[in-house]
Amino acid sequence: MRPSFALLLAALAGCLLPAGGCVMCSPLVKQALKSLKEDYLPGHLDVQHHKNVMERVEQAVNDFKDLPLKEDSFMGAIDEATLNTASWSLLKDLNRITDSDVKGELFVKELFWMLRLQKETFATYAAHFQKEAYCPNKCGTMFQTLIWCSTCQKQIHACRKSSNCGERKVEVHQMEDMILDCELNWHHASEGLSYYRFYRVWENNTETLVSMRTAPTLTKPMVGPKDAGRYRCELGSVNSSPATIIYFNVTVLPTRVEEEKPSPNIVTQGKGTSESSTPLQSPNSENTLKVRLAGLLLWASLVLTVSLAFAILCQTKVIDFIKSSLFGLDNAAAEHPRVPKEKAEDRSQ
Repeated sequence: MRPSFALLLAALAGCLLPAGGCVMCSPLVKQALKSLKEDYLPGHLDVQHHKNVMERVEQAVNDFKDLPLKEDSFMGAIDEATLNTASWSLLKDLNRITDSDVKGELFVKELFWMLRLQKETFATYAAHFQKEAYCPNKCGTMFQTLIWCSTCQKQIHACRKSSNCGERKVEVHQMEDMILDCELNWHHASEGLSYYRFYRVWENNTETLVSMRTAPTLTKPMVGPKDAGRYRCELGSVNSSPATIIYFNVTVLPTRVEEEKPSPNIVTQGKGTSESSTPLQSPNSENTLKVRLAGLLLWASLVLTVSLAFAILCQTKVIDFIKSSLFGLDNAAAEHPRVPKEKAEDRSQ
């Protein structure tokens, strides 16, 4: 093995240190490295280097547990969503290298550069999880599933904080619905939660169970003055202690009065003058009037057209009748010519 190639392998192992431990917990990554060893290396790297490369890779991923732990960046564990994101990022770059069909030292250099970038990418994912997704509850007890990078084991981690999540003021008008919402934004991500229990708290500090349900809200329709007071919502957990407790101070206001609004078509005069109203045309009435006028004009045009046609037809028939009458008389006179008086007398003799 040439010295330069040996240095490349050592650098490759160093790059895998910060990224390998956790991503090796993914079955997809394990399968990809197995395929790299059995399918890709035989045709792209000298056989004498196969064993050395894979030993360094395996040693590098196992040494991940020796990384320094920092509270603000990495605590040795991540959640499944972060693991999936980091794994897919690594697999995408690894597939890009194998698809390029690169060989020999160039292959090792490409792999070295890819893993160096993946180290930085994984550090970003881990820091984001530590700051945003690790124990996100501000109060109460959240049960979060974590994957420990040193053993790849999943364990339930209890994020314990004060169970009292404060008080909320609720105002509702009489004869309307009262809604008490007990859900916090991290409830859906927590494990081991059970039921929401709503209690009515009386002045003597005794409590009456109002509702127990999986839904985080309590709705009471058409409330009255007797519904005003103090309520408590308790979210249960698999342990004996509640996960969260929220208090509600409910105030029932008088019935909401609907103010009568004047008609938009009426203008009312001010005080000191006689009341009078002036009709105003709304846009809808104007549109209706336009439509009606257009319809009347259309019908008037149609009637006028029909009348003209009828008049022309009648005039034509009258003229034809007169002509036929006149020509008829002329023909009759031609067929019976007038006989002179003298000839008529001769014929009579």
